[in-house]
Amino acid sequence: MKKIPCTLMRGGTSKGVFLLADSLPTDIKQRDELILDIMGSGHPLQIDGIGGGSPQTSKVAIISRSEHPDADVDYLFAQVAITERIVDTAPNCGNMLCAVGPFALEKGLVPITDNVTTVRVRNVNTETFVNSTVQTPDGQVQYKGNTQIAGVPGSAAPIALTFLNASGAKTGKLLPTGNAIDTIDGIEVSCIDMAVPIVLIDAPQLNKTGYESAAELESDNAFMQQLESIRIKAGAMMGLGDVTKKVIPKPILISPATQGGTISVRYFMPQKCHGALAVTGAIAIATSTILPDNIAQRYVQSVDMKNIAIEHLSGKFEVTLNQQGDSPEGLQASIIRTARKLFEGDVFVL
Repeated sequence: MKKIPCTLMRGGTSKGVFLLADSLPTDIKQRDELILDIMGSGHPLQIDGIGGGSPQTSKVAIISRSEHPDADVDYLFAQVAITERIVDTAPNCGNMLCAVGPFALEKGLVPITDNVTTVRVRNVNTETFVNSTVQTPDGQVQYKGNTQIAGVPGSAAPIALTFLNASGAKTGKLLPTGNAIDTIDGIEVSCIDMAVPIVLIDAPQLNKTGYESAAELESDNAFMQQLESIRIKAGAMMGLGDVTKKVIPKPILISPATQGGTISVRYFMPQKCHGALAVTGAIAIATSTILPDNIAQRYVQSVDMKNIAIEHLSGKFEVTLNQQGDSPEGLQASIIRTARKLFEGDVFVL
């Protein structure tokens, strides 16, 4: 049996496996096969691996020291399919990103400098850069704290993430189709690429309120098929090619906020409705609230860029936007999240 050093961490509302790049094959095909064996993919429970049998828990982060002058570490994210043996490294995952800083510090990839330490992260998937500021009193990563985030029980130490160049993360354009609104299958949508490519859809256009539970949405087969059809066609229009077996773009239903927030959403991953909200998705949605003429503007009255609150199934997700320069492409996004180390040791594969 092969023995690979492994750390399981919760990052935001996701949970996944953290691996050092040095522990994995350099050949991509061999690396992906090893990851699939580690996770147990090909079975709905991932019973012969350590995957959690859910898109939110079937995730892998591969970390290494960075050779880029603007980064300390490189972070390659892999979304691992559950019933199929597919490893998708096209998207980023901001929730797993929350745990990259603590992991890198504990592994000695970056020195701890003070009571707080900032780790400069390059996301290899999207060639974007993020500063992760971690609590490190007395020279140790601190996980215990009083910060609470929706979708996670209890509290933990805050981790501040600032996305420095998230515009056009995968397509190179904030508006990949060149339009604020496009029409697909008779439905108006807005295609935006900010941290992650998304497709915003006004919920009533698909005969939904936008306040349904995940189970209600997922059990409506006709709706889910229509949503996937729109997503696949949007992916082609955004220059992403055939996205049938990819997890981007992410389709998102939007509706008016009802709990004092800025806007309400249901976020899809894409074949399942997220129980909360992805970090990268939240940044893209927050950006839509200030972009002229897109679908989100139907529900947004006035926006405080320092406090954009996105309502979702588990509560609210707050995003701060900072304008760098005169164009929307210069937007930077900041959020506060939490992470926790769950175990570390070795994972065994045949």
